[in-house]
Amino acid sequence: MKPHILIKQLLIVLLSLSLVACSESDTEDEAVDRERLTVSWNKDIGNMNPHMYAPNEMFAQDMVYESLVRYGENGQIEPWLAKDWDISDDGKEYTFHLRENIKYSDGSDFNATNVKNNFEAILNNADRHSWLEITNQIDSTSIIDENTFKVTLHDSYYPFLQDLTLVRPFRFLGEKGFPADNNTAEGIESPIGTGPWVLSEYKKSQYAIFKQNEHYWGEKPQVEELEVRIIPDEEARVIAFENKEIDLILGSDLISLNSFKYLRDTEKYQTGISDPLATRTIALNSNKGFTQNLAVRKSIQHAFDKQALIDHLFYGTEQKADTLFASNVPYSDLDLTPLDYDFEKSKALLDEAGWKQKNNSGFREKDGELLELNLVINATDTIQKSIAETLQGDLQKVGIRLNIISEENQSYLQRQKSGDFHLIFNTTWGAPYEPHTFLSSMRQPAHADYQAQLGLPMKKKIDQKIHDVLLTTDEKRRQEMYAYILRTLHEQAVYLPVSYSSNMAVYHDYVDGVEFPNINYTLPTERIELK
Repeated sequence: MKPHILIKQLLIVLLSLSLVACSESDTEDEAVDRERLTVSWNKDIGNMNPHMYAPNEMFAQDMVYESLVRYGENGQIEPWLAKDWDISDDGKEYTFHLRENIKYSDGSDFNATNVKNNFEAILNNADRHSWLEITNQIDSTSIIDENTFKVTLHDSYYPFLQDLTLVRPFRFLGEKGFPADNNTAEGIESPIGTGPWVLSEYKKSQYAIFKQNEHYWGEKPQVEELEVRIIPDEEARVIAFENKEIDLILGSDLISLNSFKYLRDTEKYQTGISDPLATRTIALNSNKGFTQNLAVRKSIQHAFDKQALIDHLFYGTEQKADTLFASNVPYSDLDLTPLDYDFEKSKALLDEAGWKQKNNSGFREKDGELLELNLVINATDTIQKSIAETLQGDLQKVGIRLNIISEENQSYLQRQKSGDFHLIFNTTWGAPYEPHTFLSSMRQPAHADYQAQLGLPMKKKIDQKIHDVLLTTDEKRRQEMYAYILRTLHEQAVYLPVSYSSNMAVYHDYVDGVEFPNINYTLPTERIELK
């Protein structure tokens, strides 16, 4: 055989072996990659304190920390870290029988002493949690034995078990996670929980990597690791998804409706929409500027063509909302008359209130003042921005000038608390918060609700009714009080319901086991696998 032919054949063999090796390497790399599920979020996860709120992100807290009881299908309260419980005849004492042999992610024991330490850490910071009635109702806690824990209440508080299912603050931190003074309000040492995931690597505002908790007592996740990439910009998130840098986008308001429609219509990806989980609303401040006037608040309601918004913006992903809560929320089926779109009625209300339209600007004035309002939105929420722009156009038609103020998340939340808004977005929280926990929070300046209602002449009566409804054991009285609260808020037009919001999911073909949560703000990942 000629030398040059032999050399050529050797080169072909070497090239073939190289290609095989590369192919095997690629396959191995792909297999390794399939052990890590990559998702994206629009905000940093925070410091993972189970007992505190923003900037802690609820989905991340839920992955690491667990509760005594869990909110199950159809609203059933299910055993979780507590295997069962007893309730005294007067409804004031709850005795929890804890599961045995449960370990925290660091290998330490979960027991009644640890449960009591967590309760004490929360209750020592009770003022911070006073918007949640459960913290006001707990009189004392006690250890019966290593696996038995008792809570005594001041009154018979009917939603007690429901409140224990919440993502925060009644979840449990391992002993080594507590600071030296046990004051978790000021921070924690380490995020040690009993949940299926452990935070293994973290770079603020960039990424967080979770791995399986080797000590987890329940069914372990299907993948070894979960990476959360922090991508505030929605367009960048979509590009990362299309490039397969992200396997799954699941949640509310993580991508725009246009992007969801685009990804769905390509038919290259799997998509899904959950059942309605909460109500997307705008709070109207009855205690600031021109929105103090009921006629102005009602005019805004009648000026907004919500159905046109639903048809042209949401592409069938959400349903138009007419009331603060959907009729299937307990105690909320009240047959309230919607403040529907009525252009002429909106203008007539402003005319009667003395607001006259000026030909030179098209906006209304009274006593030399322009009818000008501010709507505050979250800068990272593309859906809020789209709704705001639509509302801005509708209000302009009746002579109201609406300025859109975009704030980063912390400033946005601070405006809710301080009342520095005429209008501000204020989504309800869904199950298991509705209606009792959401109404309970209205009595404190923790969210936009308190400030929005502060100018109402019957605000004190509303707050008293909320207090009473949470403690009554008389079902008929409870229904009557809920009816008064919800009917009054509706008639006072302090909420502009927009739509009943849903979670959206977009994921690649190789992702399997995607489910929607039955509690808002959580991310069920345990059953997801990468094929």
